[in-house]
Amino acid sequence: MLDATETRIVEACEALMDDTLALTRDLVRGYSVLGQEQGALDTMEAWFARLDLPLDRVPLDAPGFADHPHRAPTEWDNAGRYNLVSRLNPEAEGPHLVFNGHLDVVPAEPTDMWTRPPWEPWEQDGWLYGRGAGDMKAGIAAMVMAVAAVRRAGASIDFPLTLQTVIEEECTGNGALACLHQGYGGDFVLIPEPFGARIYSGQVGVLWFRLYLEGLPAHVLDTSAGRNAIETLQLYLPALKALEAEINALPRPAPYAGHPHPFNLSIGRIEGGNWASSVPAHAVLEGRVGFPPGMSPDDAMARVREAIAARHAELDDATPPPRVSFHGFRSEGHLVDLDTPGIRLLSACHEALLGEPPAHYLSTCTTDLRAFHVSGGINGTCYGPVAERIHGVNECVNIASIRQVLTTYALFLHRWGRQATQAQEEPSA
Repeated sequence: MLDATETRIVEACEALMDDTLALTRDLVRGYSVLGQEQGALDTMEAWFARLDLPLDRVPLDAPGFADHPHRAPTEWDNAGRYNLVSRLNPEAEGPHLVFNGHLDVVPAEPTDMWTRPPWEPWEQDGWLYGRGAGDMKAGIAAMVMAVAAVRRAGASIDFPLTLQTVIEEECTGNGALACLHQGYGGDFVLIPEPFGARIYSGQVGVLWFRLYLEGLPAHVLDTSAGRNAIETLQLYLPALKALEAEINALPRPAPYAGHPHPFNLSIGRIEGGNWASSVPAHAVLEGRVGFPPGMSPDDAMARVREAIAARHAELDDATPPPRVSFHGFRSEGHLVDLDTPGIRLLSACHEALLGEPPAHYLSTCTTDLRAFHVSGGINGTCYGPVAERIHGVNECVNIASIRQVLTTYALFLHRWGRQATQAQEEPSA
């Protein structure tokens, strides 16, 4: 049952749906791929100001951050790159709640496969379309407007609360990690990833890798005089598929033990050569492989190196071995502690609105939740809208699910504050 204040909060969420969708559309228009996040950052800064929320810029080139043990190395300059954070009541007593969402998106190419340009949001049949609409700009809109809804309903937010909107979630996780490095942590985190209104129970480790193979250039009048790097690189694909099978055959922690194939390999990019009539002198492969919670990134890197070295030995030719390097994600997997007050409270809010407890969701990818868990020792979960075709063509998010997440978050905020107040009022033993 909802009390009078909670009923007003639900009504405020409904009244703010137009603003929630407007913020989502504004963020989609800022096509915030890696290195081009400024438009989305400017949009977020304007909306924080419009909603009378405090604002901090949290740089990714902060002193000491380059040496952080969990920071993923990057091949680009981080000077001037930053997250946006709104921190309310930082000096207040009580448990500190964090909402975290990422502003960056993956590239939408080939854009000619989209019904409309991916940076032009459109609606159809109850869905909002556009790159990042689901992953995860609608979730950011919901978490921010939930604060506005609680305020509009006349309820107070007098506990420590931080709203983080970060970059680099799609490639390194360094954005969220930079927030933790600079003291923007808390006691519990909610991330509105677009896996639906389910309690996220765990995620795999993820490693990005690169193979660089040298060939020998030659004119096509005699291809035997050269060594084709592109053709040779393809000979290493079976070794990578075998590595994927090997990792999936390892013992796994429950609940991954019941999953048929949780640790996936993706060959995401291949590039090589420089002229159609020349034997290609180089080829590059970039990929991603998942690995189980409990395995370290260093162990995963060693397995990739060993798989490539073993395949090179099998080929027994004059081709130099590929140079193996690692960039981007080198992220531990972890399991969520489901028996914590924050998750019990979120489940209760979901049930109060929908009449049944939430389902759980076990992920085969990674999210920024790992930064809080591994680096900050902070428990939390993901709970967000329903999206389809994320990272694909015609990505979209269900509008009704945005409303549901917005309302659940607003109710959660109110009840979090109420529990904190009650805990402070209880006499100590």
